[in-house]
Amino acid sequence: MDIRMHKFSDKVPEPTLRRLPWYLSNVKLMKEQGETYVSSTQISRQINVDASQIAKDLSYVNISGRTRVGYEIDALIEVLERFLGFTKMHKAFLFGVGSLGGALLRDSGLHHFGLEIVGAFDINPELVGKEINGIPIYHSDEFETKMKSCDVNIGVLTVPINIAQEITDKMIAGGIKAVWNFTPFRIRVPENIVVQNTSLYAHLAVMFNRLNVIQE
Repeated sequence: MDIRMHKFSDKVPEPTLRRLPWYLSNVKLMKEQGETYVSSTQISRQINVDASQIAKDLSYVNISGRTRVGYEIDALIEVLERFLGFTKMHKAFLFGVGSLGGALLRDSGLHHFGLEIVGAFDINPELVGKEINGIPIYHSDEFETKMKSCDVNIGVLTVPINIAQEITDKMIAGGIKAVWNFTPFRIRVPENIVVQNTSLYAHLAVMFNRLNVIQE
């Protein structure tokens, strides 16, 4: 089995990066079912993605399978987790402990995918000084001080949209290098800052639209 990682400079298409976790989850499930090898055709049957597309996507992680047998499951899981960054723990601060922010703090599953939220910030006196799922909640004014004592470079943004840009600017000024934006507001950041927009409302709009088309 030949496993070689692409250099960081190699540009992986975003659709491929979005699909790779699907493959990983599916392959892990097949391992639990006792499989030791898996083919792109088998994965295709489970997640409804064309087998040729799966093979193309997996070419970015440079893992070669065996003819008529497929990929060794343990090796495929290892290389996918490493390629996606799930094997390294990335520390993050969360900003805005509302209903969504609180839910993310309670989501222990994030830890299994390499994200550890080590602190949260809010201005609500009923929340500041408390903990959720063992994660301390600080006043927003303490952010700069906490950044100096914690190895954090990711900010999770779950604040109201009217302060989304203000908090983003504050995060970046304090040293945050990547922002996971859960607000429907499209924040503006310098070119060297990574942003991942994950708007639940945008996905709801897509789902509702497609549902209406089916029902009409």
